[in-house]
Amino acid sequence: MAELAEKAGIPVRTVRFYRERGLISPPRREGRIAWYDDRHLARLRTITGLLERGHTLTGIADLARTFESGRDVAEVLGLGEPTEETPVRLTPEQLADYFEGETTTENLATALDLGYLATDGDEIVHISRRLLDVSSELVREGVPLATVLAAGRRVRAHADALAELFVNVLREHTDDPEPPQLRPLARAVVDAELSMALDRRLRKEPPRKPDEPSGGPGEPA
Repeated sequence: MAELAEKAGIPVRTVRFYRERGLISPPRREGRIAWYDDRHLARLRTITGLLERGHTLTGIADLARTFESGRDVAEVLGLGEPTEETPVRLTPEQLADYFEGETTTENLATALDLGYLATDGDEIVHISRRLLDVSSELVREGVPLATVLAAGRRVRAHADALAELFVNVLREHTDDPEPPQLRPLARAVVDAELSMALDRRLRKEPPRKPDEPSGGPGEPA
């Protein structure tokens, strides 16, 4: 414990306190000797980094329990399954930097439930670089992360329905169980339709306030 504390740059009593609070896992014991390893050191450095960013020890303990109860990378991505998304490995500090002030236990639990986040040892893995960048940009624009995640859940439902539609259409009319043209064709159609839908939505007049007259300036309501 003394060697671990020295490498982490904190007092031994702090390591003991973290151990008692369950913030670090028990050491491996051989007789009367307790062995700590690089994972314990990484966890201590993570705790220090999160404390420096304003998180409380209670909050850090909640985050740790959330991730330890979450799904791992193999469960989320599926071993050997095809994917065009690029996973991103993050430390808890890096994740906090992406969503400063928004990495609450509730938001992280939702992200784990959606499959956006997974765990791999002491690392956090976001399953999609594109989704990570877009969601963090939305948060920087002022959209709460909870709202982003709720929208993501709704988009997921629509995306699943669209995927089922395209798969069924192509499989019904081709002999290939996984047509190579499926992904590019589906993306092209969805991108074009979404673009036109946005145009239609944005061109609509904004809804009037209840007390706003229907006529223009100087005109009777």
